[in-house]
Amino acid sequence: MEEPLEIRVGHSSPAGYITSSVSITMRTPGEDRELAAGFLLSEGVVTSLSDLVAVTVSPKPDANMVRADLAPALVFEPESQTRHFYTTSSCGICGKASLAAIAARGLKPIPRDILRIAASVVHTLPETLRQAQAGFEATGGLHASALFDSSGALLSLREDVGRHNALDKLVGGELLAGRIPLHNRVVIVSGRSSFELVQKCIAAGVSVLASVGAPSSLAVELAREWDLTLLGFVRNGRYNIYSGEWRILHEAQNAGGLNSASADQK
Repeated sequence: MEEPLEIRVGHSSPAGYITSSVSITMRTPGEDRELAAGFLLSEGVVTSLSDLVAVTVSPKPDANMVRADLAPALVFEPESQTRHFYTTSSCGICGKASLAAIAARGLKPIPRDILRIAASVVHTLPETLRQAQAGFEATGGLHASALFDSSGALLSLREDVGRHNALDKLVGGELLAGRIPLHNRVVIVSGRSSFELVQKCIAAGVSVLASVGAPSSLAVELAREWDLTLLGFVRNGRYNIYSGEWRILHEAQNAGGLNSASADQK
């Protein structure tokens, strides 16, 4: 299923406490509170659970609307932030402007010393992801984002017709549970890694983003700038490392120090 969802934000203004519409996205119905929370985190409207007073889904079955009420002290100006709401990878915003917009938010690089993950664990992630994709198994038409710890244990998984929505639902669930930032967590996505997915992981403080497909050039540039470990083509016992190689632990294969993934690292 694919239906529109309107995300509205309740916030303080000179005219009092008002509600503004900030986005309409096409999504698979379900986990709408998580989707809205994750979207607002990834776009810099909120940075922690304390910024949210409430996130409520419209009681009308056909309303397709969710409202997030911000803390009264939080400054929110819809007009100045609208251009930062990236909803597709073809929105027409040039790469340099996109990178500048992320930098302007003051996000800090991902800490380098919190998470390490073994190459042998990385190789297990795609199959664990695939086996847990109930929606894809039934329809063949849903993207997935999953959250793992460094041992390879699956902690959470969300599916959606939109890859960005699946990640917003995953991250939003962690935000609503008070578990942001995700410095000790790994995310794997079922498709490719785009700029928007890297942006969302950086906002959530994820240390490693892996994908079964390729990353875009802008995704690689953004990951390198913010010290996010970015892995691509994670499948069939191989993967490429595009940034943050220090978080991946390999077993030495010989005295020369070759490792289990050296032939596939780019």
